[in-house]
Amino acid sequence: METVVHKKPTPETEAEKRERIVAMMQEYQGQTGCLIQVLHRAQEIYGYLPVDIQQLIAETLDVPLSEVSGVSSFYSLFTTKPRGEYTIRVCLGTACYVRGGQDIVKKLRQTLGLELGETTADGKFTLEVMRCIGACGLAPAITVNETVMRQVNPDKIGRILAMCD
Repeated sequence: METVVHKKPTPETEAEKRERIVAMMQEYQGQTGCLIQVLHRAQEIYGYLPVDIQQLIAETLDVPLSEVSGVSSFYSLFTTKPRGEYTIRVCLGTACYVRGGQDIVKKLRQTLGLELGETTADGKFTLEVMRCIGACGLAPAITVNETVMRQVNPDKIGRILAMCD
């Protein structure tokens, strides 16, 4: 069975995204300890967490912007920069690392012309690393958006990227 890499959904307008974020936050109004969930859901809707979205969250949840910003920058799950249409994450957990994870990173950097955390100029690919994706038996593994690719090696990178067309 061939692996299918799913594209991100069709983009909404900025106004539509903001409306969805505001509606989502109403579910959390008055709850304590919900900031991470709100940030996660806001990033799913908006794609990333720019300062104006962080400000909207801070105002709506009545928490300091510094707290929202601190949580957004602390956890690697969150990003304050737009990601590409396809986010490639290379697992560098122990199993993936010892089975060649660094070689995969090197090949992707060379092929895409990116450093870690960067996005291609055309907005198609973002390259990141993760410490563990929980697929140790499939090592080395990467994810392309939400699709897990198993037993990856540098020779497979071209085919994986071609699946993203």
